[in-house]
Amino acid sequence: MKYQIRKKLIIFGAALFLFRCSSDQKKNSMIDTKNTTINKKVDSLLSKMTIEEKVGQMNQYNGFWDVTGPVPEEGNAKNKYEHLRKGWVGSMLNVRGTENVKAVQRIAVEETRLGIPLIIGFDVIHGYKTLSPIPLAEAASWDLKAIEKSSRVAAIEASASGINWTFAPMVDISRDVRWGRVMEGAGEDPYLGSKVAKARVKGFQGDDLSKNNTIAACAKHFAAYGFSEAGKEYNTVDIGTSTLHNMVLPPFKAAVDAGVKTLMNSFNELNGVPVTASKYLQRDILKDKWNFDGFVISDWASINEIIIWGHAENKKEAAKLAATAGSDMDMEGYVYVKELANLVKEGTIKEEIVDDAVRRILKVKFELGLFDDPYRYCDATNEKENIGTKEHHDAVLDVAKKSIVLLKNENNILPLKKKGQKIALIGPLADDKNSPLGSWRLGSDDNTAISLLEGMQNYKENTLVFEKGVDLFNGDVAFTQQVHVNTTDRSKISKAVAAAKNADVVIMTLGEHGFQSGEGRSRTEIDLPGLQQELLEAVYKVNKNIVLVLHNGRPLAIEWADENIPAIVEAWQLGSQSGNAIAEVLYGDYNPSGKLPMTFPRNIGQTPIYYNYKSTGRPNKEPHVFWSHYIDSENTPLYPFGHGLSYSSFEYTNFTVHGGNSFSVNDTVKVSVDLKNTGAIDGKEVVQLYIRDLVGSVTRPVRELKGFELVPLKAGESKTITFNLSKNELGFFNNDGDFIVEPGKFQVFIGGSSITKLEKSFELIKK
Repeated sequence: MKYQIRKKLIIFGAALFLFRCSSDQKKNSMIDTKNTTINKKVDSLLSKMTIEEKVGQMNQYNGFWDVTGPVPEEGNAKNKYEHLRKGWVGSMLNVRGTENVKAVQRIAVEETRLGIPLIIGFDVIHGYKTLSPIPLAEAASWDLKAIEKSSRVAAIEASASGINWTFAPMVDISRDVRWGRVMEGAGEDPYLGSKVAKARVKGFQGDDLSKNNTIAACAKHFAAYGFSEAGKEYNTVDIGTSTLHNMVLPPFKAAVDAGVKTLMNSFNELNGVPVTASKYLQRDILKDKWNFDGFVISDWASINEIIIWGHAENKKEAAKLAATAGSDMDMEGYVYVKELANLVKEGTIKEEIVDDAVRRILKVKFELGLFDDPYRYCDATNEKENIGTKEHHDAVLDVAKKSIVLLKNENNILPLKKKGQKIALIGPLADDKNSPLGSWRLGSDDNTAISLLEGMQNYKENTLVFEKGVDLFNGDVAFTQQVHVNTTDRSKISKAVAAAKNADVVIMTLGEHGFQSGEGRSRTEIDLPGLQQELLEAVYKVNKNIVLVLHNGRPLAIEWADENIPAIVEAWQLGSQSGNAIAEVLYGDYNPSGKLPMTFPRNIGQTPIYYNYKSTGRPNKEPHVFWSHYIDSENTPLYPFGHGLSYSSFEYTNFTVHGGNSFSVNDTVKVSVDLKNTGAIDGKEVVQLYIRDLVGSVTRPVRELKGFELVPLKAGESKTITFNLSKNELGFFNNDGDFIVEPGKFQVFIGGSSITKLEKSFELIKK
């Protein structure tokens, strides 16, 4: 009987396997057929185009007039309008709303010779109208399904408003918290960054790009923008090939493998060449080695900036360099549209270079279904019904709660009691409805976030008193420059201190304004801006029972707070539902599970600081001064990568490397650990696996994240977590960019952060 059952199961399993193989083959066959059809249509259209029309497809203009108003009669706007009517514009950005998009699309489709539709781009970075947490915060969730859902919500809303292309995700790895754009990425680690990149591309693009609720994604900035020297925006980059191939490029490769349709190059130079003119990056690696079949767009006017870098003498030379290097579309630079056709006509560059770029651009337009229906994204009813829905707000609330990181919780001050407590809520960001929206929220409306004050007012059985304490800015916060931060007006501190003196618990809401991080917002100080530290210390003198809630777009240096404040919550800038998400965590209706995607330094002098550093030749403490350290600060971070607490506690046991301790370089190494929730409430833990390759032909970091799993456990529940380490995890890129796996000794670590001490060893050998 058992034999018959087993035989039936084997037959069923084989049949299921064959069915899946058949289904996969059928799906791949359909994709190949669709691609062949599109390629034929592209080639047919390309054969009908003049050189000026081809170059026009490589030209993108910013929205330049009120499209529902009169036609521009003079100046640059008139020239742009005439270019649009001639078919010399392939894309527009910052045109949104179905009425506006339909108006410009009608010109492109109905008034030009060939009727080629526009692709409409917009910076949909962490939501459109309904905002999710900033991307760095979302990465702290380590919840890839939630991150994908967040991007799906953004795509649904943006596409409903006429947009079919987003300039996201930003997949730049960065180790320097001074750089304002860390808020836009997934942090310092290429493995986590690659997983997040894939999730966000899938969320934006969905399973079928031709549906009218998906948008083409754009992985940016290619490449190494996050390594700008001194964390200063638009600065030069000088890194080695090992860092390039092992740290910078993997998230871009993950995005390409996930089917991302476009890439954006960046403002920096690399190896003395502005990357917009880098043939090595754009042709040799991206298009040839990785077989990327989408197109590359410049960042804003970056082709023109080739001249300013001193790499080209004029626009003509800049156009030649950028096009030859593989930069397919010029964003608001006016370089291609002015110079490229003449460069082809005079024989300076081959028309095949232009054809390659245009073929890629047209292919994406066909894939979006724009040739089937140019107005597919222009449904006013869809726009009305699919923006700002309850379902979308529920989704962003969910990811906002998952993004919060509990940094510290001495004496279990959190969660707060739900009744009978007098709570003082203090801080300049506590009632702010704009800052929580964060930077890069062009499609949303100001002052639409749920503030923390509003979120906490939902818990009505406690007495809540609010005092601002200090103003963060003198005047309008839109400036966002450090010079406008309030450093003189202390008039409100006394009221805040009085409120704290009479409270059972004080919630201090401090940090950066949402406009103090983002593009162009590099900082040389990363402490609490203005008088906030002074306010914190004044309150601490009268009441030490403080919960510090941080709002910020980058890691901050808060060493004094870590030494003195019993509970610290990293709440980032969480978007539309910010206050509700934080209140639910503070009151224990949601058990925090976030983990840091970026290291917190003790002070600015440690920056850049990151977990996956190299050993150096003198890493260990010596009785003399001649070892790698500072004389005025510890080497260790304030909070390490992967750190994050819970209201539950978790125990790791039975860490095992299966199958012995010696494996072939082609083997898969299986490791496992038992995880138990030893707390009194249900919770989630991000189990993290790190390796160290002890000896390599290229020196390896002291630890590298190579696996993680978000594990929900009920109170008292245990589960065995298993990871498989294949050559994909155990190998690395050499300095030629070739992926290799070398025999040798490895350490493997498992735990709840990058400094876990649970360790095992194994060896890879040649067989």
